[in-house]
Amino acid sequence: MEKLIISQNIHWKQRYKNLYSRSILTKIIDRLSLRQIEVLQGIRRSGKSTIFKLLINYLSKNINPKEILYINLDDPFFVPFSKDATKFYDVIEYAKKLTGREVKYLFLDEIQAIDGWERFVKSAYDSELFKKIFVTGSNSSFLNSKLSILLTGRYLSTMVYPLTFKEILQINKIDSYIDLVEQKAKSLSIVDDMMQNGSFVEVFDAPNFAKRDIVKHYYETILFKDCVLNNSIREVKSFRDLSFYILNNASSLYSYLSLAKSVGINDTSTKEYIRYLEDSFMLYEVKQFSYSLKEQNSSKKKIYLSDNGFMLLGLKFSSNLGLLLENLVFSELLKSGFELYFYNKDFECDFIAKKEDKLIALQVCYELNEKNLKREIRGLNKLPFNCDEKYIITYNQEDNSKDIKIVPFWKFAFELPYLENLTS
Repeated sequence: MEKLIISQNIHWKQRYKNLYSRSILTKIIDRLSLRQIEVLQGIRRSGKSTIFKLLINYLSKNINPKEILYINLDDPFFVPFSKDATKFYDVIEYAKKLTGREVKYLFLDEIQAIDGWERFVKSAYDSELFKKIFVTGSNSSFLNSKLSILLTGRYLSTMVYPLTFKEILQINKIDSYIDLVEQKAKSLSIVDDMMQNGSFVEVFDAPNFAKRDIVKHYYETILFKDCVLNNSIREVKSFRDLSFYILNNASSLYSYLSLAKSVGINDTSTKEYIRYLEDSFMLYEVKQFSYSLKEQNSSKKKIYLSDNGFMLLGLKFSSNLGLLLENLVFSELLKSGFELYFYNKDFECDFIAKKEDKLIALQVCYELNEKNLKREIRGLNKLPFNCDEKYIITYNQEDNSKDIKIVPFWKFAFELPYLENLTS
């Protein structure tokens, strides 16, 4: 155990290096003085562990780094611990012996791997065993169990997504609107890469020939660890068939019955399997916009993928630039904290984005022309409810002379913080 603890706590000897900064880091740092447990949720490989390392670097400026303990529970070494959360105390004692210091800050990565972790964390929090506890989870249900109710009022939760467009711009030294416009060709190249490959950090850094293999590994790990194992799925082939069918039909209207018929399973299993995939943060079910919850739930739905990289694994998306751009717009709106819906009654509007009492309607069209412009505008103008803003998001066309703003994605995504200010 000593070797494992030492290998996982490199910060005892040196700072973590070669890390990309993340925009949510400031918010988490601002909450360090609060006692509440800091919970980071998000899909595997989205950057939760990196944020931990960035936080550890920050804390190490003011305290002895040996007072910080990091445990990655996804390591195979901890498999025998999975049924006994009391083993945490053994690890902490080993760390104390190794460092000769009390642990003040405890970081527990992929905590859903340990059954009953909530009891340990609650006990440690209530007894003030540590100054601050941080945990991550790659499955949304890890905070929805009966045991997690024990933590009510004791934690603050933050969603972590793969890199945003703006974060990738900053990595490329495009920090201002002037930089964005002056380096338009580079900005568009980044859009192209995000459309085709997504924005997982390792995928972003990888050479083109390796990107698909990395995403495929993520996909298989999520299906097996976060879905099949966590939910004891018995009909694994049916589950995999449905998952692959969804990859090839993202953004299409569906009902549970129509999906079930397409894959050859019953609609009850279909609904459960989609929930498991949602819990893993790999995809999101989007509902028809309505002020009636009954109508929302009874209407057909759409599915979008959390990252365009998963579209690499489908059969029909590589050349469908319109669908690739639509999914990318979805993921960027999601990362900015919008509730997302669509509207489809006699005409269609791709997205209704909601924050508090503000509504934004958006159509996504890779390239506007005389034939599709009227259709896209009609889908916005005929909406039977008022919206604060209306947009047509394109790849690289622009016209702000009308009430409906036609904006290229690379400008729209850069200005998303402005859209967030609509809620202030």
